[in-house]
Amino acid sequence: MSSSGNPSQPGIYERRSWFMRWLSKLFRGGSNTREVVGGAHRPPQFNGDESMVLRAPVRSLDNRSRTDKEKEELDRAIALSLSEGLKKPNGYGWRPNNNEEDLAKAVQDDRHSSYPPFVPREYQPMGYRVCGGCNRDIGYGNYLGCMGAFFHPECFCCRACRYPITEQEFSLSGKDAYHKTCFKELTHPKCEVCFQYIPTNGAGLIEYRCHPFWSQKYCPVHEHDNTARCCSCERLESVNARYISLGDGRSLCMECMESAIMDTGDCQPLYHSIRDYYEGMNMRLDQQIPMLLVERQALNEAIVGEKHGFHHMPETRGLCLSEEQTVTSILKRPKIGGHGLIGMRTQPQKLTRRCEVTAILVLYGLPRLLTGAILAHELMHGWLRLKGYRNLNPEVEEGICQVLSYMWLESEIMPASASTSSAPSSSSFSKKGGRSRTENKLGEFFMHQIAHDASPAYGGGFRSANAAVNMYGLRRTLDHIRLTGSFPM
Repeated sequence: MSSSGNPSQPGIYERRSWFMRWLSKLFRGGSNTREVVGGAHRPPQFNGDESMVLRAPVRSLDNRSRTDKEKEELDRAIALSLSEGLKKPNGYGWRPNNNEEDLAKAVQDDRHSSYPPFVPREYQPMGYRVCGGCNRDIGYGNYLGCMGAFFHPECFCCRACRYPITEQEFSLSGKDAYHKTCFKELTHPKCEVCFQYIPTNGAGLIEYRCHPFWSQKYCPVHEHDNTARCCSCERLESVNARYISLGDGRSLCMECMESAIMDTGDCQPLYHSIRDYYEGMNMRLDQQIPMLLVERQALNEAIVGEKHGFHHMPETRGLCLSEEQTVTSILKRPKIGGHGLIGMRTQPQKLTRRCEVTAILVLYGLPRLLTGAILAHELMHGWLRLKGYRNLNPEVEEGICQVLSYMWLESEIMPASASTSSAPSSSSFSKKGGRSRTENKLGEFFMHQIAHDASPAYGGGFRSANAAVNMYGLRRTLDHIRLTGSFPM
């Protein structure tokens, strides 16, 4: 028979022989190709590419044909070959080189066209990697290892900004990873005045100041570097929010400026509404007490001229006069020009004493609710004097006046819950619900100031007076003060 009768036959044997040589080299450490020498396992010895030592096949009781057995063994060998690649110690996983890929593809095409393109589940190694971010198989791709878990590079993300972490250094908080800059932004406080990271002190600690109500954090240096502070809400001026100068050493933030009362005429409706509030509690003021809005200097001069009375230092914002004096009142409200006020018109006014109370003076430029709280306080001083409450010690007189101020604020910002009295506020703002959330928040701050005042007369007096009013009511408390000069116990 001619040698060309079956031209493909030598090619098949040659290709199979080449594959078997490659397979035996790949599995030098396999269990079926080891020899026992001196009781220990060692790999078989090879003499060049052409010579190799193979152990004789072990007979079995399997009745399958030799071709089926060879196919099964070849499938297992290729699967183990691919699974071994997962154990390579490369930091980003392992991929087979091109020669091995080509060889595996050639064998698959030649003998097993139905061979699956993935490693069967029973041949996956014990340490098969699952991404800790997306919980999907990492397979043979690149991966990152951190905190005992593995991640796709794009799944290892910052907890704060949610962007992937590509830097070699990052910060950990518990089990959460952060960019170093994101972690500093998250944990290192920034000054709300200069917007810089608050520096550490000499001991290496982060030291800052914090407003007890507004929680405004700022560097300690801003208390002494002439940074403006709002005379109403007490917040410091920040670099991106300019305050308005009132021209008498005071500054006002824009939120407080929205409801500020700037002249005497503008304050008259508020003054009459508070007198109506007193009348609703059966505390009618029989005398029409003059009320004037004044500058800081005029108020300080009036304090000096007042021979008796206790004044809240260091900043007095209202005064109930009982002496004859001449004061300068604000006749026309000023206009805002730049960061200050211009066009203010004042006039001197002589106050003649006709009874126990001469006038009520209040600083101009304060928000409506703060102005009303001051008026309610000073009107209580006037009511006590007109009703014959004499020679009260400062804690008792200032304390009960602060209670009336607190009650009026409470009726304004919480009309539904009402105050300790049943009298509703006659303010048109309350009836129409026209105040903004910002103004209501200011009212809560003014109530907080009264309740937490540290001074013995204003703070301690308020707390004692408020406890008495809550227990016995306002009328019985006032009657007890008239008889004994002290609060009921």
